[in-house]
Amino acid sequence: MSKLVLIRHGQSEWNLSNQFTGWVDVNLSEKGVEEAKKAGRLIKEHGLEFDQAYTSLLTRAIKTLHYALEESDQLWIPETKTWRLNERHYGALQGLNKKDTAEKYGDEQVHIWRRSYDVLPPAIDDDNEYSQAHDRRYANLDPHIVPKAENLHVTLDRVMPFWEDHIAPDLLDGKNVIIAAHGNSLRALTKYIENISDDDIMDLEMKTGEPVVYTFDDKLDVVNKEKLDD
Repeated sequence: MSKLVLIRHGQSEWNLSNQFTGWVDVNLSEKGVEEAKKAGRLIKEHGLEFDQAYTSLLTRAIKTLHYALEESDQLWIPETKTWRLNERHYGALQGLNKKDTAEKYGDEQVHIWRRSYDVLPPAIDDDNEYSQAHDRRYANLDPHIVPKAENLHVTLDRVMPFWEDHIAPDLLDGKNVIIAAHGNSLRALTKYIENISDDDIMDLEMKTGEPVVYTFDDKLDVVNKEKLDD
């Protein structure tokens, strides 16, 4: 039976300052570094060994993966980075303080933008300083693919091809896989893996730095789920 470990990146600098982050490339906070290292220690304590690692193109997830693998003596395993595991793109909300945005638009509207499965936030303009329109890490993508805003539904749609083409084949081949990514890209994967409804998925919280371990049978049905903690 194969195992899949999901880790939401450790606390980022913008988690700490309460800003909408999305595709903006911010670093881990000091607490986030410690969370990532702790995840690695828990992985080692539980004897989890991996054959393949996946992460996004964003620093906070990449560093979380590396700290976790280093602490578990597995920094050497094959690693693939992909934009498809990036955080949900928060559109024109990126860079804004969440509290200030709620005061401007109202708590209910901001809650809908953050938690609705299929309502998009306002789109970001290409000349916005927090747009990824001119970010060279996405230079090999069709410009129409680089999002201007995403909801969880759209995020799931762009995560699933990577699951189907890479993650699922690895698991079916008996490999153990670790993914360090983001609250919403991991929420999208979790929705699919656990067959969670559109309504219920919005209440699912992914804690920063907490390893979630799935064990699958040979048909990729979940036989066990465990959250690693002290």
